[in-house]
Amino acid sequence: MARSLSRKKYNRACRSIVGGVNSPVRAFKAVKTAPLVVKKADKAYLYDVDGNKYIDYLMSWGALITGHKYPAVIRAIKKAADKGTSYGLSSEPECELAELIKKAFPSIELLRLVNSGTEAVMSAIRLARGYTGRNKIIKFEGCYHGHSDGLLVKAGSGVATLSIPDTAGVPASIAAETLIAPYNNIEAVKRLAEKFGKDTACIIVEPIAANMGVVLPDKNFLRGLREIADQIGVVLIFDEVITGFRVALGGAQEIYNIKPDLTILGKIIGGGLPIGAFGGKRKIMQFLAPMGPVYQAGTLSGNPLAASAGIAVLKYLIKSNPYPELDKKTCKLVSGLGSVFEAAAIDVQINQIGSMFTIFFSCNPVSDYTSAKLSDTLKYADFFRRMLNSGVLLPPSQFETGFLSIAHTSQNVRKTIEAVKTFAK
Repeated sequence: MARSLSRKKYNRACRSIVGGVNSPVRAFKAVKTAPLVVKKADKAYLYDVDGNKYIDYLMSWGALITGHKYPAVIRAIKKAADKGTSYGLSSEPECELAELIKKAFPSIELLRLVNSGTEAVMSAIRLARGYTGRNKIIKFEGCYHGHSDGLLVKAGSGVATLSIPDTAGVPASIAAETLIAPYNNIEAVKRLAEKFGKDTACIIVEPIAANMGVVLPDKNFLRGLREIADQIGVVLIFDEVITGFRVALGGAQEIYNIKPDLTILGKIIGGGLPIGAFGGKRKIMQFLAPMGPVYQAGTLSGNPLAASAGIAVLKYLIKSNPYPELDKKTCKLVSGLGSVFEAAAIDVQINQIGSMFTIFFSCNPVSDYTSAKLSDTLKYADFFRRMLNSGVLLPPSQFETGFLSIAHTSQNVRKTIEAVKTFAK
């Protein structure tokens, strides 16, 4: 496929925007090709400025569970925009969205809407510190919780993609407050709890990791975290920015039947517009201003456009329950890909849950960040480029997650499998 106009537009962006992109993974450096510049999108497809059409397995990094340009979302945004785009004051849509979130997540008694997952995580950790009077946090290798200071230690996602071990600009004194354990290693968490329990404010985890690729929790991992948090009196935070409303209506905590103290949400709850949220137990959330001493604020928090788009999506999910069909469709894709790779004697591990999947070019099962990093990133880059030229857009990094939406069809799945057959040859 010719993408000369995308290159031209990208080169233009480089003269005004750092690296030509507003989020590093968009630069496609990990897959060693020029990035796409998108012109439009519809249902399961993206169209670049050159007129090329791609089956989209990014879905705005998981945010678009209903696909691009879902009619109810577009109508909701237009209706809200006709009334004004921002008030800086309270409005009805934010309250309705909050009620829908609470209905799906029984662990959330009170919540606060913000503008991104990063902002939600940053605020939740500040709240946990204010509530407990402690400073340290425990996080896990390969789990990405946004780019705020202290959370880019051993992070996955774009940091892994660019091979940045931590990041410049974070003082060592802040990084020192972050304690690291391997994902799925409950014994390591126990050791940290024994040594630093009295100084630890919270344990934060992606209950299903999605920023080192999809990595599922071991059978007793999440329950073990719940028990440790209770034993040492720390706040257990589930970062469900990706998994919330994606793997089930009530997220990973519904699947594994574990209630955290605080939950982080984003992506799907904004219907494709910028949003984030954090919420949980009333006794903790009441420490947040204006009820308590922990300050957090945002001019655009609860923006009526984002809230209205989110309401449209959540109402659809609650009414229609598309999860069994999404899971069936994704399993069909993963099964087909697995058969092709097996027949071609290509070593892969395909991790999947619900409508989320990652193809790891590795002969080793992937259960944590260490095993994820054993994957052949050069082979993945070649795979990505060949699939792109076949009209299939996969994550431009070995360490990101692919997503299906209700807009993906059986024909999309068949075409993707056929494209992989061509690669395998």
